[in-house]
Amino acid sequence: MNQKLIGSMFLAMTLLWSTQALSEEAESAEPPQEASTPQATEEASTPQATEEASTPQATESLPSGLGWRVVRVIEIGKSGKFVNMVLVDLDKEMDKTVYGAAINQICGKATDFCRIRFWTQERFIPEKVSPTPEQLKVQKAEFLFNKAGGIRQTTWSCDVNPDKTQCVKY
Repeated sequence: MNQKLIGSMFLAMTLLWSTQALSEEAESAEPPQEASTPQATEEASTPQATEEASTPQATESLPSGLGWRVVRVIEIGKSGKFVNMVLVDLDKEMDKTVYGAAINQICGKATDFCRIRFWTQERFIPEKVSPTPEQLKVQKAEFLFNKAGGIRQTTWSCDVNPDKTQCVKY
């Protein structure tokens, strides 16, 4: 049992490392442009950039990685806290390392709050913070980090994690 766990952790770390290496390689291979600079990526997560996310240039600067990309970032009311709406490639739906890579890249430096919701079909990704029942039904996972509430958890849909004791029917 421990060997399987260690092997799984090693595989996950290897995949995360290779994903990070590939994304850094891709960034360094591109000529400096507005959308590919680290500063542009940081600006995309600011409240001002949230309103601009519907423009093609702002969308290009949202985080992405192998098998996933942020489609939009929506502010929760006027709280200064945001929900990242992420699209996972359909063929990577059950690959939890893809979700983990997105969580690490989007929330890795968060100190107080970070929330990510995952879908595999872009047409279901909400344009508002609260998904409709139909959108919620096809949500694949959700990550929530809230330091004030002492919460750091990932919940999985039963499509992604078939273990009925560890999945949620959204």
